[in-house]
Amino acid sequence: MSATAPCAGPSPIRRPLAAAALLATLACLVFGLLLAGAGPASAHAALTGSDPADGAVVDTAPQQVTLSFSEAIAVGDDSIRVLDPSGKRADTEAGPEELSEGSTVRYGVSLHSGLPDGTYTVAWQAISADSHPISGAFTFSIGAPSETTVALPSEGAGGGPVGFLYDIARYTAYGGFAVLVGGSAFVLVCWRGGAASLPMQRLVVRGWLALTGATLVMLLLRYPYTGSGKFADAFDLAGLQSVLDTKPGAALVSRLLLLGAAALFTAVLFGTYARREDERERKDLAFGLAVGGGVVATGIAATWSMSEHASTGIQTNIAMPVDILHLLAVAAWLGGLASLLVALYRTPEIGSAAVRRFSAVAFGSVAVLAGTGVYQSWRQVGSWTALTGTRYGQLLILKVALIALLLGVAWFSRRWTGRLTDPAAAEEARGDAAGSDAAGEADDVPDDVAPERAAQLARQRAALTATKKKRIRDADPERSGLRRSVLAEAAVAVVLLVVTTMLTSTEPGRTQEEAAGSSAASAPAAGGPINLSLPFDTGGRNGKGTVRIGIEPGRTGSNDLHVWIDGSDGEPMDVPELKLALTLESKDIGPLPVVPDRLAEGHWSASGVQIPMAGDWTIDVTVRTSDIDQVTIDKNAKIG
Repeated sequence: MSATAPCAGPSPIRRPLAAAALLATLACLVFGLLLAGAGPASAHAALTGSDPADGAVVDTAPQQVTLSFSEAIAVGDDSIRVLDPSGKRADTEAGPEELSEGSTVRYGVSLHSGLPDGTYTVAWQAISADSHPISGAFTFSIGAPSETTVALPSEGAGGGPVGFLYDIARYTAYGGFAVLVGGSAFVLVCWRGGAASLPMQRLVVRGWLALTGATLVMLLLRYPYTGSGKFADAFDLAGLQSVLDTKPGAALVSRLLLLGAAALFTAVLFGTYARREDERERKDLAFGLAVGGGVVATGIAATWSMSEHASTGIQTNIAMPVDILHLLAVAAWLGGLASLLVALYRTPEIGSAAVRRFSAVAFGSVAVLAGTGVYQSWRQVGSWTALTGTRYGQLLILKVALIALLLGVAWFSRRWTGRLTDPAAAEEARGDAAGSDAAGEADDVPDDVAPERAAQLARQRAALTATKKKRIRDADPERSGLRRSVLAEAAVAVVLLVVTTMLTSTEPGRTQEEAAGSSAASAPAAGGPINLSLPFDTGGRNGKGTVRIGIEPGRTGSNDLHVWIDGSDGEPMDVPELKLALTLESKDIGPLPVVPDRLAEGHWSASGVQIPMAGDWTIDVTVRTSDIDQVTIDKNAKIG
């Protein structure tokens, strides 16, 4: 149902095959673009470095602490705090100073002079450009590490009970949007008779209520969600004012204003439009509702695009319209699916033509989702490692799998649709004349009966009417099969919507990999003496032996390097020439040449060997045992 083209009868074999071929081509295109990669893109901001670095031990107290981020962030007066071993503020509390240069985003805070030796804690919290709160903490030491009374936070910003409730509101908002927009589109495009259906009206109104309520909750909780984490701060007027001055706050307020227009649209759709009997007037009003409703739906979708992932990183002028199209397609598909489910279970009036029209709408929505999904995947993932090795990538794989499952169930729905009959034909086929006669007799109530008897007869009439409608709904076995199939689609769709919402609050794979790489480069390794053993064979006479290398202290900065060469008999061995080189391939550093001096037979040494950066270094050793016999061997070593 969701991915099949409409037709007047049962679906020919070639149509499912053509749809499957199209989806397979789109899937190949997605993974091809992921393999191709792209330039850097960001969504959640991430800490990429600091000075002093995490775990560093400095000889003298620095004048300031600086933090570097992967993208622009919003900071407040207490966004960066430096605490001494006793938990007191070691910074001047003047607030962060922006020190950004070019594409490098950096903030710093000044420290008090004369700070004593010990371990200091840097706690930071900010809001990334895609509206999500980020936070973290690390330590550095002056002179030597010491005990500290400061406990590092166990959870990041946006956690706790406030974060849990805020996340529930986010899920509810997406669900309400899908039901509101998809349900309205279903009535206008697929089944205009649904405007007079009470179950359809209730569904759309509940979607509006869910979206409006969730938006209000998010607006009130935004300040504690990004700050203190306390429910009491939800009613802090100063905090609410600060939220309104931010991009997410403006987006939430804009959504509330648009929901006012959506309420007017809903009232006209299920009121004035449902009561119009003149076909020409209904057609004109339907056109106006379609245009006005489309504008309002696009505006509501834009409130997400302007404040979340699509609004940051590369190609935002393309990413935001694409994200709006993606959200509208999701709403048309999943919201329409919910509407079809309600119509099949609660109303006998819906006919096969309306179901087939929804099949066409669903097919178009899937095509739009495939195209926009390709672009979004390329932009937010960009590599196989980010796809398979990050939580964002794994959620994306799960989403694709759910869509594939949904399309499989939809294929069965399409088969039922091809055999679907209209309610009137089903009623005639099942011979409901007896039920109609019974209902008619119940309607024949004398005017002079007692009020109690009249109420009893009214209840009987209502029961007979409900029974008749149920018989009409159940008269067509194909309709029952379609209901079960659509119910399975809806169940998968709910899980799909949850996964999609989780993706919007998860750090994209590309950014996560970049942050991890930057952190690995800037964070010091544990450090410690390096001891390596490398067998060699130059191929000449007396050309076999073993090179033993020792590096102390085995960390960034100045190091002492010692080399011993043992012959095949285990005795010290002299060679005419010995050279070393160090290379950090991940950062394109090196080779850095090292020419040690001979100290004794089979023993060479070099002092002051500078290792500029921590990482997995490759050590190349060239040994020459005669005028023509030499070999170069290498081994990796983690140096901090």
